[in-house]
Amino acid sequence: MSQFDLTGKVAIITGSSRGIGKAIAEQMAVQGAKVVISSRKQEACDEVANAINAEHGDGTALSVPANISSKDDLQNLVDQTRKAFGKVDILVCNAASNPYYGPMSGIEDEQFHKILQNNIVSNNWLIQMVAPEMLERKNGSIVIISSIGGFTGTATIGAYNISKAADFQLARNLATEFGKQGVRVNCIAPGIIKTDFARALWENPKLMAYVENATPLGRIGEPYEIAGAAVFLASDASTFMTGQSITVDGGTTIAAGL
Repeated sequence: MSQFDLTGKVAIITGSSRGIGKAIAEQMAVQGAKVVISSRKQEACDEVANAINAEHGDGTALSVPANISSKDDLQNLVDQTRKAFGKVDILVCNAASNPYYGPMSGIEDEQFHKILQNNIVSNNWLIQMVAPEMLERKNGSIVIISSIGGFTGTATIGAYNISKAADFQLARNLATEFGKQGVRVNCIAPGIIKTDFARALWENPKLMAYVENATPLGRIGEPYEIAGAAVFLASDASTFMTGQSITVDGGTTIAAGL
């Protein structure tokens, strides 16, 4: 059996009606997992779940909409997953918010609170909802989608980067707490990926020219290129890895302004 095989596993992936989350759900289904598709809108979730079920068989994917800022919505997401599949083996915290572009001096309190709530606090809420059963079974994998922005400063998305840096520490802390009971917590740090979430970046010709020139691979990434890292972290291929971050950025962070 392949180390990457996820047959018999159940995965919740937030923000999975499009972009990186959708690609992760699709690839986990390819590897045999049952996947739970979740984002704010029912119709968008249903569309992705129906496509996965059509390809891999009815009952492979479940659609459960949830607003990550609502603790009740997240609890319902976990409850409906357990009702349908009996357990949660894998959690991918992918959904995030970034309502503000500009220097920190201009951000409104409400915007800052939303970023911190959705990108850190909500992740911890959801993790604490699924962790007890994983700890009891002494097996489970939690993956937080962070960003290379968490490694650097910026004059445009500072609050977002602060939240993503905090995600790295959330993973390290929880990995330390959960490790003795066999539950792993890791991050993925994508560079710029061609998603709707990053549209303001990759639709800017000047910025794109700069990024492509400064990136060793000479381009931005595609959602499926993050999905492979998520499958690795969810699978037995990574059972000796916890509290870490995998950077998937085409080489951007090592280029030193190439």
